[in-house]
Amino acid sequence: MIHQTSIDLQIPFHDVDMMEVVWHGHYAKYFEIARCALLDKINYNYPQMRDSGYAWPVIDLGIRYAQPAVFGQTITVRAQIVEWENRLKINYLITDKSSGLRLTKGHSVQVAVKLATREMCFASPAVLFERLGLEVS
Repeated sequence: MIHQTSIDLQIPFHDVDMMEVVWHGHYAKYFEIARCALLDKINYNYPQMRDSGYAWPVIDLGIRYAQPAVFGQTITVRAQIVEWENRLKINYLITDKSSGLRLTKGHSVQVAVKLATREMCFASPAVLFERLGLEVS
């Protein structure tokens, strides 16, 4: 079962530089918006994570820029869960909505941390598997 979602965003003026190109740091924000939509889809967004006794901090973030996004452009951001057994890895793809041209791709990696002890888990907790509709291996 593939867990993914896509969102559309129109690039606002406050995200661009004087050349009307998106500042590179905003792509992490676009990833986060798509990640939250994906986590909502499996009913395990940040409030549910907290309520289950875990924090899921991002420990790795990678971004590869191919083409710039610009002011007023509508982009599609796809987020897809690709790993879940020992960590939560999500791949992202940003494309131009009208042409489908690839603009940016990237990934984020999160690990489960027990809130009560602040200890990192070396395997994802059962609650993640449940939300993904999978059996714990």
